[in-house]
Amino acid sequence: MTTTYSIGELAREFDVTTRTIRFYEDQGLLSPRRRGQTRIYSPADRTTLKLILRGKRLGFSLAESRDLIRMYRPASDNRQQLEALLERIADKRAQLERQLADIRVLQTELDDAEARTRQALTTL
Repeated sequence: MTTTYSIGELAREFDVTTRTIRFYEDQGLLSPRRRGQTRIYSPADRTTLKLILRGKRLGFSLAESRDLIRMYRPASDNRQQLEALLERIADKRAQLERQLADIRVLQTELDDAEARTRQALTTL
């Protein structure tokens, strides 16, 4: 028997709201079976949700996560998916490095403004 999950179980496991899970379903990323009004999620849906949330933590957009997830091919070695992931990681790292450099410049400018302001106060 295949393990299945309810929306509530997944929400608790991943500490997200059921609304979040329904959003990903609306976006076509999750495709649970239905039993009446009840959604029944497969292990593949659970894995997809885990990957979406991991991508989010890494700063990937939902579109980027979707693209990476859709590249998964169980019958292949997934080289294309892995290479694309490495490229996205490098892009994200470069973006963070630029942001860090901007923060350092801003800190220096604040230090200079603070020093000038303190100097102006001592001459009053």
